Amino acid sequence: MSYHNPVLLHESVAALNIEKDGVYVDATFGGGGHSKYILEQLGPNGKLFSFDQDADAAANSLNDPRFNFVPANFRYLKRFLRLNGVKQVNGILADLGVSSHQFNEADRGFSYRFDADLDMRMDQQADTTAADILNQYNENELIKILSEYGEVRNSKTLAKAIVDARRNKKFRTIQQFLSAIEHVVRGNKARYLAQVFQALRIEVNEEMEVLKEFLEQCMEVLQPNGRLSVISYHSLEDRLVKNFIKKGNFKGEFIKDDYGNIFRPFKLIVKKAIEPPAEEIKRNPRARSAKLRIAEKI
Repeated sequence: MSYHNPVLLHESVAALNIEKDGVYVDATFGGGGHSKYILEQLGPNGKLFSFDQDADAAANSLNDPRFNFVPANFRYLKRFLRLNGVKQVNGILADLGVSSHQFNEADRGFSYRFDADLDMRMDQQADTTAADILNQYNENELIKILSEYGEVRNSKTLAKAIVDARRNKKFRTIQQFLSAIEHVVRGNKARYLAQVFQALRIEVNEEMEVLKEFLEQCMEVLQPNGRLSVISYHSLEDRLVKNFIKKGNFKGEFIKDDYGNIFRPFKLIVKKAIEPPAEEIKRNPRARSAKLRIAEKI
């Protein structure tokens, strides 16, 4: 089984409008599919910096003098580019999805399909696990992440069930957690559990905060006419990306200067998000919720 099937591969890389001698960033290296395709478009003097905090991804590192693997979260984009003597780049690509590898590695705790420790850390050096959240967050904090990050409809009922269950025994494994919440599952079980696990994963890895930090740095790091190509997989991510590239902030409100001029850091290359064609979704079902947004720095 491959590490990860890159989603919207041709569309997302074509969006970068690659210059042969340019400098590019793949912010989410994973299995290296997008990086390999970017390198195919680059000339001998081009450069590619690929970020990934997951130690497993380092094993996919590419043997190419133009390739630089950065073993770090893309929230540190600007810092690590500066360490490599790079102030601005021609294009940045980010695929915000969890890799197939992470879902299929049982001991990582990303999937409800396997029994393992409740982990879900993309960076194995990070302190907080899914078990920590389930055992330590108060009821209101649990309601907040379950409703906001998972869009779980009965988040109040679920949060209460979690708090009640942990009084008897602290959560440690996925199976233990599933047994404790089985009586409150509503509707399609697989969909419901996917939403719950998504909420926990987002909180464990601070995904919304990381995305905001990354996008703000993209505005600094991209040179004028540099391209930003971002693939998101759920409405929260997509909303942040959409608001930022349209209006330069995350609230979705236009900002005006003292003279009434509207601040616009980007030009939209496509007005509507690009979605995978039916053939790709059939080939790779995880692509079904993907949305690609493309912008050019003004």
